[in-house]
Amino acid sequence: MFSFKDSLSVTLILFSVIDILGSIPIIISLRKREGKIHSGRATLISGALMILFLFLGQSILQLFGLDVGSFAVAGAIIMFILSLEMILGVNFFHEEPESTGSGSVVPLAFPLIAGAGTLTTILSIRVVYDNLNILVGILINLLFVYLVLKSTNWLELKLGPSGFNILRRVFGIILLAIAVKIFKDNITSS
Repeated sequence: MFSFKDSLSVTLILFSVIDILGSIPIIISLRKREGKIHSGRATLISGALMILFLFLGQSILQLFGLDVGSFAVAGAIIMFILSLEMILGVNFFHEEPESTGSGSVVPLAFPLIAGAGTLTTILSIRVVYDNLNILVGILINLLFVYLVLKSTNWLELKLGPSGFNILRRVFGIILLAIAVKIFKDNITSS
């Protein structure tokens, strides 16, 4: 049953977990490295992953003999590596000889937008909220994600090179802390 209040709650929960505003430095770096970010593709793939996990997440993990904790630890490791890239200014994810635009999928759609934290949260909130309210929350977040992805050029111009470098390192440390927290919380439960 649809509830505006529940949909708003789900929207706010997912907004804080997805943290698209905190990912802006990573998105700008990916755009510089790839040449272009495919906003629509990244948003659609992220949305498909979130909706797929809403309805089939537990079954998919069980099919591979995985639990939510193991999935979260794997996502935390990728987030850890991304944060090191941001802080140290080095590239661990090597670019393909020909730009395939895969940066819109990995690491942008997964694990930054629809990462282990987001997918685990979706599995967790199914206990509290109706699927329709979760679906509405996902769609509202996807709209916001798309708008942020489309405005990265403008954001970069407003920040400037030094502002971007500071923001990149600050959010790199925050992303590192989030990765460590996800890892710590789930390594003991696995």
